[in-house]
Amino acid sequence: MATLFSKLVTRADIEGCLAIPACSLGPLPSQQGHSMNMRVHDDRGQEWTFPCFIQRNENVEPFLSVGWIDFARQINLRIDDKVSIHEETVKNQETTTLIRIQVERKLRVFGADIWATVKN
Repeated sequence: MATLFSKLVTRADIEGCLAIPACSLGPLPSQQGHSMNMRVHDDRGQEWTFPCFIQRNENVEPFLSVGWIDFARQINLRIDDKVSIHEETVKNQETTTLIRIQVERKLRVFGADIWATVKN
């Protein structure tokens, strides 16, 4: 499983949209305002469809604005949780590539910080 993107979640990510650098997800249409749907699977195998829009800002590279509010609310996403998007190859009768989303929360256990997977 290859990690495409990972970040600590901010208030803006929770209340609005997740900003992902466009270059982290491979070749995408280059037009500003272009939209697409990103289908991802969570750790339980549930499929989510996130509407995505390519946006530009004069200070940063093009990025995807990902609408994921329902997902963020259902898993009770918190500031400083870590969200990662992975590409996973699954081999059944055919070889399929899945995009998997993982959310982890830092916990302190016996004086040590660990990252635990958040499940809804």
